[in-house]
Amino acid sequence: MKWSIIQLQKFRDRGMPLDETVDASEVKALDPQIRDVSPIHVTGRADISSDKVTFHLHIEGQLVLPCSRTLEDVHFPVDIDTVETFLLKAKDYDQYEEEEVHRMQGDVIDLMPVINELLVLEIPMQVFSEKAKDDENLPSGKNWEVITEEQAIQAEEEEEKKVDPRLAGLAKLLEQDKNS
Repeated sequence: MKWSIIQLQKFRDRGMPLDETVDASEVKALDPQIRDVSPIHVTGRADISSDKVTFHLHIEGQLVLPCSRTLEDVHFPVDIDTVETFLLKAKDYDQYEEEEVHRMQGDVIDLMPVINELLVLEIPMQVFSEKAKDDENLPSGKNWEVITEEQAIQAEEEEEKKVDPRLAGLAKLLEQDKNS
């Protein structure tokens, strides 16, 4: 998804439609937890003016990520809507301090680094497989187990009810003070 300024200027003031399927496998080098990437479908349009090119993109595809509990492959769908602006003149960068704009590399606009960055930003902190989401299949081992939040709250409440035998005498004194 590269275009020279000359190619883009042919579509000036009328827009250029986009509908391409791209190979974004180089995104695996950006984040080691990405195990695989499906072909990414990019649609949208480019609005070209004399000083900037604005891409209105819809990006769809799938990333294969490890499950946070079991490390099994999880197919994570990606569905991104974004607007990316490339300035054609270097002196215009100062005017767009509030907005995020991209610099051109020479006389060519390359959307792949932007798409790769968006894919990496889309990765959630934790991904769970369907098997791992099921509370009955939580992993466990010798003297440990993964528990749900409800189980943790319940265990905490039970812990508060128990009185340390060394402090039982003190608890009786406190009860007597409350009753009198």
